[in-house]
Amino acid sequence: MKFRETSNLYSLNKLTYINLRWIAYTGQLIAILFVEFVLKYKFDYLICILVIFFSILTNVYLQLRIKENQLNNLLSTYYLSFDILQLSILFYLTGGITNPFIFLIIVPAVFSSQYITLKSSILLVFLIILALSVLSLFYLDLPHPDVFHFHAPKYFLYAIPISITIGLIFLVYFGIKFGEESRIRQKAYDKIQEIMAKENELVSLGGQAAAAAHSLGTPLSTIMLTAKELQKEFQNNDKIKKDLDLLVSQSNRCSEILKKLTLNPNIEDDFIDYDLTLNEYINEIVRSFKEISNKEFITDYHKHENPIKIKKSPEVLYGLRNFIGNANKFSKKKIEIFLSSNENSTTLLIRDDGPGFPKDLIDKHRLGEPYIRSADKANISKYGLGLGTFIGKTLLEKKYADIIFKNSNVTNGAEVTIKWSNKNLEKI
Repeated sequence: MKFRETSNLYSLNKLTYINLRWIAYTGQLIAILFVEFVLKYKFDYLICILVIFFSILTNVYLQLRIKENQLNNLLSTYYLSFDILQLSILFYLTGGITNPFIFLIIVPAVFSSQYITLKSSILLVFLIILALSVLSLFYLDLPHPDVFHFHAPKYFLYAIPISITIGLIFLVYFGIKFGEESRIRQKAYDKIQEIMAKENELVSLGGQAAAAAHSLGTPLSTIMLTAKELQKEFQNNDKIKKDLDLLVSQSNRCSEILKKLTLNPNIEDDFIDYDLTLNEYINEIVRSFKEISNKEFITDYHKHENPIKIKKSPEVLYGLRNFIGNANKFSKKKIEIFLSSNENSTTLLIRDDGPGFPKDLIDKHRLGEPYIRSADKANISKYGLGLGTFIGKTLLEKKYADIIFKNSNVTNGAEVTIKWSNKNLEKI
C-alpha cells in the first residue's frame, strides 16, 4: 500500500497532540530562562527562544487552521519530523548529547508509534538516529559556570547516543505492536457493534410486528363476527354467500398470520420482554440449523436440574448461535450439545466430530483473538480469521460467561464449554 493511501487509515488526535506540544514548549522556555537568569549560565538563549517561538507559531496554525479532529498519517509525519528537528536545534545550541535532557528527542517517535504507519515510524526513528549521530560530533558547549572543569571520556559520550538509540528502537517496536493489536481489536469490536445493531433491529421489527398483531386482533375479531352474522343472514343468497365465505376464510387466514407474528398469542402485551431458559434458546437455534443442515443434532438436558429463565438477550442468542454454527460447519456427521445445571452453576458444552481446533492456536492460547491465522493448511479455508469465535466469546463474556476451548477426548473434534454462575445468569 502506498504511503499516501495509508495516510487516512492512521491518525493522531489533534487536540491531544496540540496539548502535548504546549506542555513541551512551556517546559523548554522555563528551562532556558531558568538557566540564563537564575543559574546565570551564559549561552545563546535568544536564538533558543526564537526557535521555540517559531514552533509555537506552527502549533497555533495547527490549532486554528487545521479543521480535522484527527491528523492523518502524512500530516502527522510532517509535524513529528519538525518536532525532532526543533529539538535537535535546541540540543545543538545547549550541549548536544551532553545535555541531560537529550533523551527527550525520542518522545515524538515513541508517542506516535501506536498511531502512525510502520513506514512513518521507521522514518522518524531514522531521523532521530541521524540527529543523535550529528549531535555526538557537532554541538555548542553545555551552559556551565566558569569554574566548570568536568570532562567525560569520548567513549562515555558516545555511549549516550547508543543507549538512547537502543531504548528508542525498543520502545517504538512495542508501540507499533500495541498499536497494531489495538487497531485489530477495534476493527473486531466495530464488527460486533454492526452485528448487534442488526440483531437489535430484528428484535425491534419483531416487537413492531407483535404489537401490530396485538393491536389488529380486536378489529379483526369484529370483522370476523360481522361477516359470520351476515353469512347466516344471507345464506340463501348464493351470490352474496360466496363473497361472505371468501371474507370469512380470508379473515381466518389473517388471524393465523397474526398469531405467528405474535411471540405469545396468549399474553396481552410486553411481547418482546418474555423470559427464556437456556434450553429454549438452544432449541430455537438448533431448529433453525436443522432447516439448512443434514447433520445430526443431539441435545441432552437430563442434568439440567435448575433451569433459570432469563430475559431474551441478542448477545446470548448470537453468541450461542455462533458456536453451534461453527460446530455445524466443521462437524462430519453430528453435533452434541449438553446442558447441565445445579443450584450453583449452569454449564453448556458444545462439541462436534470435526477436525478440532488448530493445534498451534490451542497451544498458544490464541483462540478467541480476532484476525488470526492457523498454520493448518488442510483446513485453512474453513478456519478463516477467527472473527466468529472472537465475536461469540466477547458477546457471551459480556453476559458473565466463562468460556473454555479444547479438543474433545471423545470425538477428537472441537469442544466449547460455556459456564455461568447462577447468580450471574439471573442478572442477564
